[in-house]
Amino acid sequence: MRYSASLLFILLLAGWACSNSTDADGNPPSPPEPDSYQVEAAFPELSFDRPLDLQHPGDGSNRLFVVEQAGIIKVFENDPSTTKSPVFLDLKNRVSSGGERGLLGLAFHPNFEANGLFYVNYTTGNPLRTVISQFQVSQDNPNRADKNSETVLLTFEQPFGNHNGGQIRFGPDGYLYIATGDGGSGGDPRGNAQDRSTLLGNILRIDVDTSTNGSRAYAIPPENPYVDNNRGFREEIFAYGLRNPFRFSFDATSGTLWAGDVGQNKFEEIDIIRKGENYGWNILEGNSCYQSDNCDRSGLTDPIYVYDHSQGQSVTGGFVYRGPTLKGLEGRYIYADFISGRIWSLNAATPQKPDNRLLTDTDLPISSFGVDANNELYICAFDGKIYQLRKSSE
Repeated sequence: MRYSASLLFILLLAGWACSNSTDADGNPPSPPEPDSYQVEAAFPELSFDRPLDLQHPGDGSNRLFVVEQAGIIKVFENDPSTTKSPVFLDLKNRVSSGGERGLLGLAFHPNFEANGLFYVNYTTGNPLRTVISQFQVSQDNPNRADKNSETVLLTFEQPFGNHNGGQIRFGPDGYLYIATGDGGSGGDPRGNAQDRSTLLGNILRIDVDTSTNGSRAYAIPPENPYVDNNRGFREEIFAYGLRNPFRFSFDATSGTLWAGDVGQNKFEEIDIIRKGENYGWNILEGNSCYQSDNCDRSGLTDPIYVYDHSQGQSVTGGFVYRGPTLKGLEGRYIYADFISGRIWSLNAATPQKPDNRLLTDTDLPISSFGVDANNELYICAFDGKIYQLRKSSE
């Protein structure tokens, strides 16, 4: 059977999932918000090729940057009437793209305005591997990167073509966090997510501002949970036991780290990531034992929220909303599902009874969320557009 590239990406990202089960807690779907919402194009004159990430540089320039899966980063003025999005960086000749592979993440250094440094996460071959690199903006043009300035910080092999993670982001502590998937295939056949001797199936944390006597281009933060361990665990690991945490973010107010972890064939999950904790894959899928009626849950951290495949089949992690526009969503975590196109808001202040509400049911393949310098929320979709949420009555 032959699939188009777009359909193949959807099937891979969803873990070839299909299920008609009820809500994860046995309840009907969550009701809509009291205020109904819709999506509208934020930049009607702009279109992108499979946009996977949206970032702002934090330099007061009122610019936004969009990552295209094939290996392009574009830059444009944060203005609804803007008509141009020139190429900031073209890495197509270095990136292996297709399915879940490609240029998957972008992060600007917290001091980007002064040092001009930014970081990318991409896959390349042969052999297939993930690359985390540092680049420098051009000295002559702030809207162009110096393609020849690449410094590879970290690289590791990917045994299969899917579950490459992708998000990179600087935390409030100034360290770079990196999402890695379990290495792919289905069911984590190599047990990577529970193997702390590998970089796969984790959230990593590194210090890009310090090198270690030339042996590597970064340092291990001294607070990382496995610093100087004698058990062979990778010191870069911040948290583990994850399947494919494609998108994560930090709450701009509290600093809490939220992640959406894509499930196998029954459940999608939202996690609050904490240092040294084990999020259960492949012992658990969601909060249920995976391929077993009974399993040892000792030492495992449950998701903050789970939904089953009657609601969607591939979670797209989002942001806790801290923007100025959608007052009714302040402090709620906004996320979506790539397959169903549904967008929800979640309040997990009471973990035993999280409040999850449907915002809108779209037909969009939502790949990512992003925020601008004012923490206003944007939505990337594979129809090529960048969207925003609006109240339906507006």
